[in-house]
Amino acid sequence: MAFNLPSLIFCLCLLSVSAISAHSGSDDKPTVYELLPKYGLPSGLLPDSVKSYSLSDDDGRFIVDLEDPCYVQFDYLVYYEKRITGNLNYGSITHLEGIQVKKFFLWLDVDEIRVDMPPSNSIYFKVGIITKELDVDQFKTVHSCRQKLTTSCGRSLKRVVELPTTVDDIQMLIIE
Repeated sequence: MAFNLPSLIFCLCLLSVSAISAHSGSDDKPTVYELLPKYGLPSGLLPDSVKSYSLSDDDGRFIVDLEDPCYVQFDYLVYYEKRITGNLNYGSITHLEGIQVKKFFLWLDVDEIRVDMPPSNSIYFKVGIITKELDVDQFKTVHSCRQKLTTSCGRSLKRVVELPTTVDDIQMLIIE
């Protein structure tokens, strides 16, 4: 069985093109840090330890898996569970689970995150019936995770209860 050279070259080119397109298709998925801005959200909402994520094209349901649970310090201390879930829509994440914020001595679940449309310098976090407006700039860069909370003595704390330190802090808790 003899092959002619032009037919052989054509077959090899066709195989190469199909192999390249099949390989590049798997690399087209953006990172979660690239995905968030496509939905009008800052890329720094999640810590640097994202291992994987999935997003349903049907209903926007997403799952983010971190390497480990961790803490990130913004204006408030934020705790990220190992798995974070919610619904991703343009300008918001609703039905959020897996993120808590520390307000004085309490850890509170963050239920929703949204930004203004058109974009402004604010981002809003809904915790129960309270919505807190924060400066969006602190969420524009991806932050590193801390695995543990530590005291000034170096001892490890895991979601410890603390009391407010000043009268102003108590007043802020009452009015928010």
